[in-house]
Amino acid sequence: MGKDTVRVARHRRHARVRTKVEGTSSRPRLCVFRSLNHIYAQVIDDSQKHTLVSASTLEPEVKSQANGKAKTGRSELVGSLIAKRAVSKGVKQVVFDRGGYKYHGRVKALAEAARQAGLKF
Repeated sequence: MGKDTVRVARHRRHARVRTKVEGTSSRPRLCVFRSLNHIYAQVIDDSQKHTLVSASTLEPEVKSQANGKAKTGRSELVGSLIAKRAVSKGVKQVVFDRGGYKYHGRVKALAEAARQAGLKF
C-alpha cells in the first residue's frame, strides 16, 4: 500500500468515526492526531466550533521531559498534560476521537494517561 492509500483510508475511517462522535459544551471531544514523530491532542467543543485546550510533543513543557523516552512514553506525557489543562478549564468528561487510528500503541497510551490524570471517557 502506498502512502497516499494509507492516508486516504485513515481519512475515510476518521469520517466514519466522526459521524458518531460529536463534542458538546458539556462533553467536548478529545481529538488525537499522530504523525510519524509527534502526537497532538485537542479538546474541542463542536457545537461552538472552538478548541478549548491543546497539547503536543512539540511544546517545550513536554520536550524537556521527553528526552530519551520512546514515542509511547511521549504520548503518555501529552495525555496527562491535556487532561490537566482540560480539568483546569472545568472539563471533566470528554468523548474520545481516535482520529481513524487503531486504539493501540501511542493513541492508547495517550488515552490511558488522560484517564489517569482525571478525564472521564
